[in-house]
Amino acid sequence: MGMLDEEWFLGARLKLRHLQLFLALDEERNLHRAAARLAMSQPAASKLLTDLEARLEVRLFERHARGLTPNWYGEVMVRHARNMLSELRHTGEELNALHVGNAGTVTIGTVMAPAVTLLTSAIERVHRDLPALKIGVEVGVSKMLVPRLLEGELDFAITRIPAGFQAEHFVFEEIGEEDLCFVCRQGHPLTGQTALTLETMAVYPWSLQPVGALMRQRVDSLFLHHGVTPPRQIVDTPDVLVSLALVDKSDTITVTTREVAELLCAPPRFRVLPFSEQLSVQPYGLVSLRQRRLSPGAGTLMKTLRELIAHSRITR
Repeated sequence: MGMLDEEWFLGARLKLRHLQLFLALDEERNLHRAAARLAMSQPAASKLLTDLEARLEVRLFERHARGLTPNWYGEVMVRHARNMLSELRHTGEELNALHVGNAGTVTIGTVMAPAVTLLTSAIERVHRDLPALKIGVEVGVSKMLVPRLLEGELDFAITRIPAGFQAEHFVFEEIGEEDLCFVCRQGHPLTGQTALTLETMAVYPWSLQPVGALMRQRVDSLFLHHGVTPPRQIVDTPDVLVSLALVDKSDTITVTTREVAELLCAPPRFRVLPFSEQLSVQPYGLVSLRQRRLSPGAGTLMKTLRELIAHSRITR
């Protein structure tokens, strides 16, 4: 394979059908099923693939008795094909939205804390000027959000950039750390105490994010730092609602961000335990792709978020 120039795809006669075939082959791992999925004959699908491989002078998929598997070159083509098709789908959604008088669509990914206060405030403000803007919000952990951003499923995200991802692909605008706190039910035996220690809390059951999650790492390091044996009974779950259900029905203790706790603990159902030591995790921020231009709706929402972030720093 020779070195490709910037417009290699013109010489290789790359078609939309190639992109669709790459995805179908990656998901089906079988030429016959991939061709049927695209309403093509198997010989036509095979010719489409082999012609492109011949023009590129490189094999993209390894053939074997049970089907096909993308090699390293094929993995690159599949990943970029997925991005391009996702962009085309978003283009159609925006065109349709504009055609019927809407202001377009935006999909944002976010970790939990900003979803509770910052993002909801920004959405409310944007909808005053763009009431028809369709906004989708995906809440998750950074390891789930960043790959979806890279695949074009998210316009931008409020998250961290996990280890293993190349920083040069992203624009990161730091917002701040997430303050953490311990939460129990109203009436828990610990709510009558004014000063708590880890030893006191460790005798109760806990519900925490799975081992390896950022918040779990912070809690584990806290016990390690103080030389305290961690709780023996821990339910591992990434879902804050499952944790709060356990807290509500038992003497379970959980850890969540202070913003989430302040939202949920206002009714007399849950209580934030008065632990004296400050607990937080590394800063999160606005994350967008360096080489992708935001749609007008996404740009407006991003601008509003920046204004709210700047205002919150002034009023702290």
